[in-house]
Amino acid sequence: MKAVVFHKPGDVRVDQVPDPKIEHAQDVILRVTRTAICGSDLHILNGLIPQSEPLVMGHEFMGIVEETGSDIRALNKGDRVVVPFPIACGICFFCEHGFPGHCENSNPEKYGPEGGLLDEKGGGLFGYTDLYGGYSGGQAEYVRVPFANVGPRKVPEDLQDEEVLFLTDILPTGYTAIEWSRMTGGETVAVFGCGPVGLMAQKAAWLKGAKRVIGVDLQPYRLQAAERVAGSEIINIQEEDAVGRIRDMTDGRGADVCVDAVGMEADRSTLDKIGNLLHLQQGSISALTMAISAARRGGVVSVVGVYGLPYDKFPLGQIFDKGLSLYFGQAPVQKYIDELIDLVKSRKIRLDDIISHRLSIDEAPYAYQIFRDKEDQCVKVVLSP
Repeated sequence: MKAVVFHKPGDVRVDQVPDPKIEHAQDVILRVTRTAICGSDLHILNGLIPQSEPLVMGHEFMGIVEETGSDIRALNKGDRVVVPFPIACGICFFCEHGFPGHCENSNPEKYGPEGGLLDEKGGGLFGYTDLYGGYSGGQAEYVRVPFANVGPRKVPEDLQDEEVLFLTDILPTGYTAIEWSRMTGGETVAVFGCGPVGLMAQKAAWLKGAKRVIGVDLQPYRLQAAERVAGSEIINIQEEDAVGRIRDMTDGRGADVCVDAVGMEADRSTLDKIGNLLHLQQGSISALTMAISAARRGGVVSVVGVYGLPYDKFPLGQIFDKGLSLYFGQAPVQKYIDELIDLVKSRKIRLDDIISHRLSIDEAPYAYQIFRDKEDQCVKVVLSP
């Protein structure tokens, strides 16, 4: 079958690889009908998350069940399903407490309580390096889905693939960022990063009763997307001081809720990059520090942008003095996906309006290039196998 394969930093190719097979009784084999490239995939492409062996990429995918293991009860051949990106057993301590990304059984070789740099990681993830289980991803014609009684959800017949594809990751991730803030209505929410996750966080903020939603970015086309698809006010950090502007918009206090939807691949100055080398760091925390400054005293900062390493000059004193609540982590997709399906089905939120490019899987290297390099006004790429 065809699959998008990571070979080394900067090198993804469309290769012929063996078709997946049932390996365990709770597996299904899915024929992929739609898949997408996520900002997290760029962490692998750019070498920020290490991977030494070839790996089939992709954790945003959906498709048709082609084959089922002997212990599959929830699905039948021919079912159309969307698949959460965390791989979760459903029965361990963390799965039972609503934390599928910390599943104790899906990443047996690298799992542990420490959350270290190269070991003792969380649960398994599709297409996200050997650190997270080494599972082949869904940027392929077929994919093996483990623990399929737990993860995949059947898609309502009246919804098209592109209307539900982003239930795999970016909608639950943006929604989680807002859920963590425990909004009660009337808040000002500032979202740093107007990529796919940031746009979903902005949409979710309106759902939860925000009074004002502000999108912050440095790419004009992404800010235009925030205006168009989320109805947000926008701030271009290349043109003005975002923190100062947010304070001006909130009687000098700052936003009630700030979301870091950028993570460690924030745009960096030369001095930042030199500092990273001196301190053996990769990436930047510039988006996070901006969100911390822009939040009001007693406010909430939700971090769903990915960070992989320790960082120098983390503003712990500022966080303490301002009395901020910080939330970090991966979205517990299985926890929220059913209510999110209902929101999509009832047309209370739209997902496919952020798609800028629809390409075939054969064009994946080009798709990665324009997404990484922010070319051709690329907001979100959907691939058809």
